[in-house]
Amino acid sequence: MRSEREMMELILNTARADERIRAVILNGSRADPEAKRDIFQDYDIVFLVTEMASFRRNPEWIDCFGERMILQTPDAMGDSPPRADGGFAYLMQFADGNRIDLTLVPVDTIGEGERDSLSVLLLDKDGVVEPFPPPSAAGYAPKPPTPKQFADCCNEFWWCCPYVAKGLWRREFPYARYMLDTAVRGQLLRMLEWYAGVKNGFVSGAGKYGKHLETVLEPELWKMLLKGYDDAGIENTWGALEAMGALFRIAAGKVAKHFGFQYPLGDDERVSAHLRHVRELPASAGEIYCPAAGLHGGAVAPKHGDGK
Repeated sequence: MRSEREMMELILNTARADERIRAVILNGSRADPEAKRDIFQDYDIVFLVTEMASFRRNPEWIDCFGERMILQTPDAMGDSPPRADGGFAYLMQFADGNRIDLTLVPVDTIGEGERDSLSVLLLDKDGVVEPFPPPSAAGYAPKPPTPKQFADCCNEFWWCCPYVAKGLWRREFPYARYMLDTAVRGQLLRMLEWYAGVKNGFVSGAGKYGKHLETVLEPELWKMLLKGYDDAGIENTWGALEAMGALFRIAAGKVAKHFGFQYPLGDDERVSAHLRHVRELPASAGEIYCPAAGLHGGAVAPKHGDGK
């Protein structure tokens, strides 16, 4: 595996030797002085270039970076609309384990759009790039939720939970797992991002897809989060859904209390009772609820004080 020094020299020497490349910017975790270093860190690189057409006409120009395991060019995939900055990305995973995420951006777009707070100017042949402030993760810190964002997150979480229950009762397992892992978990992670912000004053977040949550959550909450990733299977998925609901309730309650928001406890109680009811509903059932039993078939809703 090529060393960081070798990779940086390769990147800069490639830029120095090509008159079309006028500046080089390093983004991402390698630009963050606080980031933990490890062997899987990417090299997030921006080349500011005089024109794009000649690069696009000759896709082999990236061969200079080494033997590739796989390449992705997301801006050429599907019906991707043109980027606002006119850029084009080459995501290169190399056979030696290194990875470069390289984006070409027209040099004449300098100053347009918002700058990445994790940026270091490595090369500027013409002195046209305004100096960057010291890199920091401030631009990646979560923003406090608005009342509507909080309410929408709670509504979407509890609205999607019955889809999981329906899929499990029908034994449509791929559907149930998709709704659990995408819709329900997505809103849980969003709430946990705000929960992390409340804990640390919104100076840092939980990382992409919650990757830093183990360092943010209290041990008992971390165990609850892990419970939501239980092994596949009907019963385990029921348990994961229950654990995710309990964790969402705690995190949302703390966020609501901090900001003075109203947590929709009624939605929580009614949906939670419905989930328990469906879990016990016989596969041969002809009705979800017996008319005589009323809403939730007489099930007793849980009582939770957090976030009232």
